[in-house]
Amino acid sequence: MGDSFSSYEVGDFHDEMFAAPGQVRPHYSQLLSRLTELSDHEIGRKYQLASQSFLNQGITFTVYSDDQGTERIFPFDPIPRIIPRHEWEHVEKGLVQRITALNLFLHDIYHEQRIVKEGIIPQEVVSSAKHFRPEFVGCDVPKDVYIHICGSDLIRDRDGNYLVLEDNGRCPSGVSYVLANRQVMKRVFPSLFAQHKVRPVDQYGQELLNLLRFVAPKNCRNPQEPTVVLLTPGIYNSAYFEHTFLARLMGIEIVVGQDLVVQDDVVYMKTTKGLKRVDVIYRRIDDDFLDPTAFRKDSVLGVPGLINAYRKGNVNLANAVGTGIADDKVMYYFVPAMIRFYLGQEPILPNVDTYLTMFEKDRQYVLDHIPELVIKSANESGGYGMLIGPHATKAEHEKFRQAIIADPRNYVAQPVISLSRSPSYCDSGLIEGRHIDLRPYILYGDKITIIPGGLTRVALRKGSLVVNSSQGGGSKDTWVVDDE
Repeated sequence: MGDSFSSYEVGDFHDEMFAAPGQVRPHYSQLLSRLTELSDHEIGRKYQLASQSFLNQGITFTVYSDDQGTERIFPFDPIPRIIPRHEWEHVEKGLVQRITALNLFLHDIYHEQRIVKEGIIPQEVVSSAKHFRPEFVGCDVPKDVYIHICGSDLIRDRDGNYLVLEDNGRCPSGVSYVLANRQVMKRVFPSLFAQHKVRPVDQYGQELLNLLRFVAPKNCRNPQEPTVVLLTPGIYNSAYFEHTFLARLMGIEIVVGQDLVVQDDVVYMKTTKGLKRVDVIYRRIDDDFLDPTAFRKDSVLGVPGLINAYRKGNVNLANAVGTGIADDKVMYYFVPAMIRFYLGQEPILPNVDTYLTMFEKDRQYVLDHIPELVIKSANESGGYGMLIGPHATKAEHEKFRQAIIADPRNYVAQPVISLSRSPSYCDSGLIEGRHIDLRPYILYGDKITIIPGGLTRVALRKGSLVVNSSQGGGSKDTWVVDDE
């Protein structure tokens, strides 16, 4: 296989490139052939070229708890992940089914609540959800779309089956790295794109803008060309690079809360030429901070009066207020039931087996098997609030045991899934297998658009199952190829 892969170990996992030691999967054969033509020095040089490109472009993310400085260059693995057409078509169908059911669920839960009345989801699960907004029950949203932009995290088990790990329906981040990864790969490996029919991703910005314009509010003065802005918490937010990247890509203004003002329940943007009416806000701020007169009074990130303007149909927010209930890891357990209830279909992409510690039978099992399970807090993200039992200490086991006993509604448990692995270029200069997941991005407007591939995140630490950038993870370009 060439020097670079001579010591590569497939391991007891689903390997994306190799079906068995030395047996390359057909859709990776051209890539492997090209990589084995390169010397270790040449691969290393291309890695350095990619890293320098990220540095020059300021492609960064922020880690709040890191003592080495908060802002970092996003780690990049130059060996792409390849998904053949037939696999992607299966994933696409499953994601369309899932986002459709989630939007129907959100409309239902803020209106008739049929799914609760018919006993599919217990009332206590809904009423105790951290991000459920009872004050918005009965409130309509434009086009009945709640989750406009969704990032659902997928993993592959030992047999290569795609499973949904979680849904991100509030302010999913990471799509800027998808687009940046592609730009860098075209510079570093230009000949590879000539050899593969790789589906493009650079239409995402226009598709996102089309979606945001489509969901203009009912009182929009110019529905053909509504004014769209991106609302950011500011430069210290972990995803600020992405906020500026997307605003620039769409050709819209990026604003902080102080740039907006509400007069007579209409939102305006402050400009050098005076006030300009705003119709749609792509908000990258959680509900709690949107409006100090409606939610957290101490918020300095939001806009006083914004929620009244939203309620009266003078402005729309993407994603809608209250979508966080779909992010709740307890609610995730019920998504297959939602698909059956609203669509009358079986889930195309199954969930990972999940235990709800709020149910006594599940709770007892979890408490008896903590060292064997992954325990997650219901509303944490970024790899925080999580315990991987086999890799944790007895003290950590006990800490989570007491937390579950104290607040059983706030935790779920899952078996440890052997995430698939992909060849990755490591700091040592070797190519080794690293665990990966996949976050496709789904746009829900007048049509459902899914960017081909999405963000493949890589657990760059050897043996680690945690792919989040805040926990030492990186990413690689994801190629959906039309040739098998």
